[in-house]
Amino acid sequence: MSRRLDEQSINSAVTLLSALENSKRLTILRILVEGEMPVGQLAEKVGLSQSALSQHLSKLRNANVVQTRRDAQTIYYFSRSEPVRQILAALEEIFSEEAPRLSVPA
Repeated sequence: MSRRLDEQSINSAVTLLSALENSKRLTILRILVEGEMPVGQLAEKVGLSQSALSQHLSKLRNANVVQTRRDAQTIYYFSRSEPVRQILAALEEIFSEEAPRLSVPA
């Protein structure tokens, strides 16, 4: 028996998918589901300036998929979002090296 999404669930899904629609944000989340990281190290790992990273993190925080922890002057980011973990796992399965490639229309 299939379950149908109610309007609130659909709106939540749209918010989450909108936050994930950018390759840099997907990369950020892939890193942050593994553990927390200070913003400077995260910027370096993702290859973004701190100001560009801040914009991406703001969108992810607004979607409630990234949280922060402050330790003195340092802000650590992390994600404990189970829906994000599930989506990343599904994407890895779909787009792994062993999976057939999807053709993208030009």
